[in-house]
Amino acid sequence: VQLQASGGGLVRAGGSLRLSCAVSGHTFSTSTLGWFRQAPGKERDFVAAITRSRGMTNYADSVKGRFTISTDNAKNTVYLQMNSLKFEDTAVYYCAAGPTLPSGVSLWGQGTLVTVSS
Repeated sequence: VQLQASGGGLVRAGGSLRLSCAVSGHTFSTSTLGWFRQAPGKERDFVAAITRSRGMTNYADSVKGRFTISTDNAKNTVYLQMNSLKFEDTAVYYCAAGPTLPSGVSLWGQGTLVTVSS
């Protein structure tokens, strides 16, 4: 199974970006998909997760009301719509998969850099 993230870039504060993560391979092991982020000099933090079967979502408090996670199961893709971006959202964003998130990550994708200018 592989996770391929894309969609990062440079955006001004208050702007929006949408990240995508394509899941390939044997997807039965990816019952929950999600996003984490790592800012320079900081630990990797949980952002959001979604269950593929029921679409149940979970968000970090810092992004609630601004970020939305969704899936397109037909395309085996998970998205992270990020609105009202803040300077502190600047980080490398990683998609992840596992039986449960954030505690049960079994697979990481490569990161995609999001830079928010103030």
